[in-house]
Amino acid sequence: MTDPGIGRRSFLRAGALLGALAVAGCTATPPDSEATASASATGTAGVPDATFTFATAARPAGLDPFLATDTESHRVTRQILEGLVGVDPLTSAPVPLLAESWTQSEDGRTYTFKLRRDITFHDGEPLNADAVCANFDRWYNLPASTRGSGLLAYEAVFNAYSDSPALAVYKSSTAVDEYTVSVELATRLASFIPALASPEFAISSPKALQQFGADALTTDNGGQRISDYATRPVGTGPFAFDSWNGDEVRLAAYPQYWGERGRIGTLVFKVMTSPASRLRALKAGEVDGYDLVTVSDVDDLARNGMQILQRDPYSVLYLGINQAFPGLDDIKMRQAIAHSIDKAALLDGLFLNGTKQANQFVPEKLGVSSGSVTSYGYDPERAAELLEEAGYDGAELPFHYPRHVTRAYLPTPERVYAELSRQLTAVGLNIKPVPVEWSDDYVQSVQRGGDRALHLFGISGTFDDPDNFVGTLFGSYTEEFAYDDAQLLSKLDRARTLESGAEQTEAYTAISDRISTRVPAVPLAFPISALAFSPRVASYPTSPCSTRSSTGSSCAKRNYPQDRTPAGRM
Repeated sequence: MTDPGIGRRSFLRAGALLGALAVAGCTATPPDSEATASASATGTAGVPDATFTFATAARPAGLDPFLATDTESHRVTRQILEGLVGVDPLTSAPVPLLAESWTQSEDGRTYTFKLRRDITFHDGEPLNADAVCANFDRWYNLPASTRGSGLLAYEAVFNAYSDSPALAVYKSSTAVDEYTVSVELATRLASFIPALASPEFAISSPKALQQFGADALTTDNGGQRISDYATRPVGTGPFAFDSWNGDEVRLAAYPQYWGERGRIGTLVFKVMTSPASRLRALKAGEVDGYDLVTVSDVDDLARNGMQILQRDPYSVLYLGINQAFPGLDDIKMRQAIAHSIDKAALLDGLFLNGTKQANQFVPEKLGVSSGSVTSYGYDPERAAELLEEAGYDGAELPFHYPRHVTRAYLPTPERVYAELSRQLTAVGLNIKPVPVEWSDDYVQSVQRGGDRALHLFGISGTFDDPDNFVGTLFGSYTEEFAYDDAQLLSKLDRARTLESGAEQTEAYTAISDRISTRVPAVPLAFPISALAFSPRVASYPTSPCSTRSSTGSSCAKRNYPQDRTPAGRM
């Protein structure tokens, strides 16, 4: 899910800091008041008819938010579908969205949601308690054949599905009356309400889910199987799905939208895989904005009077280590790899200013960072000693990294790989480069078993809880790391039951300490990320629906797209 923080949002125009623009809707104003094809004026009688075109870094994998595990899919679905819970743009606290309020039972296991009235899905069906229950039931009963080989957000939050009821945190949902829903959990889950703000838990029209076979992966999308519903989602959001043709997705403003309507009538997502092509298109007026500004973009954007909206870091880049690969089950090998990395040199010139080195997986903003984690400083001599102690014989270590993609946590993957490879080789490791096209399902390739020693990956947060990071990455055994640690799983299970406070902070501190001693992966950076906009964009509101970043949700009530996955993975 971009997914850096909500704390600091600022527009930079030609290098100058402007105040954050908090307005109801995204407003496109052409220079000299002349309408353009990409940003036309608003029509009469307040009817939205401006067109806003946004350049994306990759094609959506599918538009069913529950099954999507990539940023670009959720960038689109955030505009179409909404969840019960949103996020306050200033505090990051959960706020009402489709649910106008909720209460929690004394034992923390039952939540009662009061729904807003008179809301309709884009197919005309009413949003009511039965519709919400149908979504919860679908999530819980998702067939194993539909889940894929990666970790979906549902499993990361609720542990298991209906075929493993003893492990599942979710138990049931009940329509108390037309606009009241009761959700029962098997155990206390402190992250339940924050997690519902993630795009995966957006509410779909039950009629559309059934009509378009949401759980049957019958359609091919660039070599990936998706459902028919994933090509035509139906929600309650400010924009309704219009079309998806190759590298372009078009949405149209929904006339009956329940919330505040903006000035955008047509929203277009256009795929441009290279940062240079996105920059050229923005300067030429072909698009109104794009996400994932790279270091090399900044000066050019400033010279041309473009606007840059910067986010606080709420993602982490890491070097994954596959302990199933021969030799990497030895802790000394993993410690040697950690000591081989000069994080300061890695960040220099490859990440936006403000990016910080990471020595743990929980961003500072969550307030549970540990000051006692084992820190593996750059020490090539110690790394060489550890390799000798481990008996490393120079065996080839396949290092997987993505090509032709830009992520909030990884703006220039080829250059980051090159620097890491140089550092690892310098201490005596025999690195074999394995470049993988992002479009060839890089994500799945590094989450499965196989002949992979190391890989570059990251996670962008989608809700305001530390479990979004350490729980998603290490809350269950995965083939990505082949890391089996019963003690850590026990610590995570306990931490998930604790409300914010000293006890929860202590629990997550212990978790970070445990992860640092076992080195299943090496945290590298908490990257700053940013969006760029044309001067035609007069305002761009920060978004409650963007969970953790201003990449937004809709130019109607919220703002624009974003980065996340199994909770923010892609």
